[in-house]
Amino acid sequence: MTAFVRTVRGDLPAHDFRHVLMHEHVLWDIVPPDRRHLLGCESIDTKNRWQTDYRSNENPENALQQDVAVATEEIGHLAGDGGDLIVDQSTYGLARDPAGLQRASDKAGIAVVACAGTYTAAYLDEAIHAMDVDGLTERFVQEVDTGLDGTTVKAGLIGEIGCSAPLEEVERRALKAAARASRRTGAGISVHPGRHTDAPFEIVDILGHEGAELSRVAMCHMDRTYPTGERVAELAAAGVAVEWDFFGIEQSHYWMGDVELPTDRGRLRLIRDMFERGLGHRVLVSQDICTRTRLLTWGGHGYGHMFRNVVPLMKALGFAAAEINQLISANPLHILAMPGASEETEQ
Repeated sequence: MTAFVRTVRGDLPAHDFRHVLMHEHVLWDIVPPDRRHLLGCESIDTKNRWQTDYRSNENPENALQQDVAVATEEIGHLAGDGGDLIVDQSTYGLARDPAGLQRASDKAGIAVVACAGTYTAAYLDEAIHAMDVDGLTERFVQEVDTGLDGTTVKAGLIGEIGCSAPLEEVERRALKAAARASRRTGAGISVHPGRHTDAPFEIVDILGHEGAELSRVAMCHMDRTYPTGERVAELAAAGVAVEWDFFGIEQSHYWMGDVELPTDRGRLRLIRDMFERGLGHRVLVSQDICTRTRLLTWGGHGYGHMFRNVVPLMKALGFAAAEINQLISANPLHILAMPGASEETEQ
């Protein structure tokens, strides 16, 4: 039986894909709820574009991109750079748009995975806050098996499940539900941990207790959680995949806290160390584009940066071809590939 990836255009054989972006946003609205009143106050132009990018989503105009035409053009450029699969982790709470993703995928001719699950508590409505674990589990299962938000577009991944530090109760329930839904559907899990060095380990404990297959869990945002690589090997040894997903962000200022982020070269040095420790099979790489100024349309590096710039840098730093393939193909597909033959055909 052939493992498959569930895309917005149907289920496709996992072996079709070679260049995967595991954690991106294609259509999204991540404007902090307490800054929504500032929308429309400051547009992005050539005079303020650099400063806007430096402060990232502090300008709410930079924190949303819901134009399907723009998304189509941007992922079309990704295809031109060699990418063949992109995962949009704009889960519920981030203005998820499965129908828009399907249109963009159709027009651009590139496979897109949509995601089930819920973001952090502040982005969720009262109905989600009121759901118990069983209710959330059934919701996530339906999103994978039936369709998202009233459409027939199915999710191919559960997450990024949004978590705070400390965990909000709805987030704890969502983690438990994600583990249970993963067991029932065969979909992998992606988690946005809270901004504390203990947060990922608490999440691993919760998911493990609920019977999740930890090797198919992506723990996101190593860049800001462990910027010098501290505890990453310990986390990977606990069984989950560890994800450096800020590739393309090369600045000293982290807009969510006093953290000195690594550069792309620094990220690769940390990843090199993971290979030397025998943990290369547990590493994921991506860019987590969730601001306009990182898109080509607004003068940014675009989705193709990973294949256009980072892969050549990997080669220059001595990564073997098999190691590069592991990072951009084998490792993400281990999480995305759902077991068994699908009865679906591409839509």
